[in-house]
Amino acid sequence: MEYAERMNRLGTETAFLVLKQISELPLERRRNIISFAIGEPDFDTPEHIKQAGIKAIQENYTHYTPSRGIPELREAIAEFVSDEKQIDITSKNVIVLPSAKFIVDLAILSCTNPGDEIIYPNPGYPIYESLIRVHGCKPIAALLREEEEWNYNVDELNEIVTEKTKMIIINTPENPTGSVLNQRNLEAIAQIALENDIWILTDEIYSKIIYDEEKFVSIAAHPDMLERTIILDGFSKFFAMTGWRLGYAVVNEQLAEYFERWLTNTVSCTASFTQQAGIAAMKEDKSPSIAMVKEFGKRRDLIHERLNKIDGMSAVKPKGAFYIFANISGACEKLKLKDSLEFQQYLLDKADVAVLSRIFFGNKDPSETEEYVRFSYCVSTSDINTGLDRIEKLLS
Repeated sequence: MEYAERMNRLGTETAFLVLKQISELPLERRRNIISFAIGEPDFDTPEHIKQAGIKAIQENYTHYTPSRGIPELREAIAEFVSDEKQIDITSKNVIVLPSAKFIVDLAILSCTNPGDEIIYPNPGYPIYESLIRVHGCKPIAALLREEEEWNYNVDELNEIVTEKTKMIIINTPENPTGSVLNQRNLEAIAQIALENDIWILTDEIYSKIIYDEEKFVSIAAHPDMLERTIILDGFSKFFAMTGWRLGYAVVNEQLAEYFERWLTNTVSCTASFTQQAGIAAMKEDKSPSIAMVKEFGKRRDLIHERLNKIDGMSAVKPKGAFYIFANISGACEKLKLKDSLEFQQYLLDKADVAVLSRIFFGNKDPSETEEYVRFSYCVSTSDINTGLDRIEKLLS
């Protein structure tokens, strides 16, 4: 039997490979592992949102809905987004989907053709490159630089734009670095898009998880950018609803019609009771989510301070999301390890600590000389201290 050639181009979300590796270990050892690998809030969905979902099932919200989503939810999202991102949209610009991740597919399928070039962040979320390749486009990596606080070098970014560039994917706050794109980066990307007639897909799933009174700014709020910007967002992170699979896109009205058509042809619609829970999330008490972000901020401060005190390790302080990208070049040299992948395995073997290697977030550029790993601080303060105690002992 033969399989489609495109399957050779389809990657995976590499964090789950580490999760699989851990799951195959003996039970007693699994219980001892401190995992900084998976990017999922370690908080339960707020109670009033859960109750809204339960009530919806009891009231038989178990049937089809319009493909683009329940009107009341789309209106609530439009109001929330307009206020939070300072952009002027209506429910006509909102599409509800069963997972924000699906938006990457639909954006590429609706706005590019095979052979077109799409610029994506590196290091970055691995699914971008995977889906660019599987849909027949050419992925062009744009390097985020540690010396730029994990922003782009604007001159380098301009150099990789060609007449074949049809889309730029950005992610802010960013996975895996926790960086927030600064005003200079956003202005440069907007200028590139406007001058070259390029689509912008902006992944803003972490936009409500931001620290130090940093104000999130969407590139869609820049002059003349709303029409050509596709905003990816959803309920998984800020509302701790990863398993509910509820996302939304904000797009121009023509693209909303195309997205709706894709949904009709594929999944029909998003689960109706999940959408009812989404209405409660959007319209009701957000204090549990705000408290969660405050706790993440405390953990961010702790892990940043501790990592920078460990011999051979350092890290730029994240401004958002719940990740920190640690430079481990000195640690690798001290332990005589070749690279971050060997360091990742060494920590798991010697200290029962799980982290993710830089290579899980895109291929290293030939110019890169440093080694990095990602820590997700979606773990308790106690686990952060225990995990870093173990690492510190290895490197002392």
